[in-house]
Amino acid sequence: MTQRDYYQILGVDKNAASKQVKEAYRKLAFRYHPDRNKENREAAEKMKIVNEAYAVLSSPEKRREYDSLRQRFGSSAYSRFRNNYSEQDIFSGSDINHVFEEMAKAFGFRSFDDIFTEFYGKEYRRFEFKRHGVFGGGFVFTGPLRRGKYDQSQFPLTGTLGKLSRYVLEKVSGSELPGNGAHINDVIRLSPMEAQKGGPYAYFLKKKSKKLVVKIPPGVRDGQRIRLTGMGENGKGGGKPGDLYLKVQIKKSLIQKIKGTIAELTK
Repeated sequence: MTQRDYYQILGVDKNAASKQVKEAYRKLAFRYHPDRNKENREAAEKMKIVNEAYAVLSSPEKRREYDSLRQRFGSSAYSRFRNNYSEQDIFSGSDINHVFEEMAKAFGFRSFDDIFTEFYGKEYRRFEFKRHGVFGGGFVFTGPLRRGKYDQSQFPLTGTLGKLSRYVLEKVSGSELPGNGAHINDVIRLSPMEAQKGGPYAYFLKKKSKKLVVKIPPGVRDGQRIRLTGMGENGKGGGKPGDLYLKVQIKKSLIQKIKGTIAELTK
């Protein structure tokens, strides 16, 4: 794989602010735009490289990971980064389409959709949906996804719009988008002595048919919750699993039960 440096491609310093990155990209996008270089086939390839560099450096998460690889592996950082990121991973969440649309309005160029269809062919797809007064749209790449490299923050799809967006994206891309697993809430019943001493406690999680050993903190109180990270429902498409929350319920001692019974009878 050809070694490249995203910062050198855009002509910016490694400490360049996001505004500088965007300004550099706008200039290069205008220079290599295919509508200005119809007789120059190399311009289209340069445009694709510039698009990729901007999509990475304009994303705080992707930029951090690229910077880390660049610091550790130098010139081979690009190939290592691309081994973990597909086209969909790279362009997910990017505002690159807005930049193209700005140029289309200002200079009469073709739309973003036309350009990316020309660049990436069948792998690129645009989608739109309208339902119950909600309208949305975007683009996806239908090539193979690099699962495990997605972050749920890349897909902040919540509420009615979020559910519709997720459904359309999954149908268009033919892939399952990452989604964090749900939390599980349950009750753990302890004797007064077990609650006082604490320590390991055998617990059976019925929902997942799984035996667990829970570490009970000494002196745990009735009603207190114990959190077990990652023991909730499994995530989807590489999303993180939910957590398990166990509400402590301390059993009454024999004396407490007798006292309670007497109190009821004497009412």
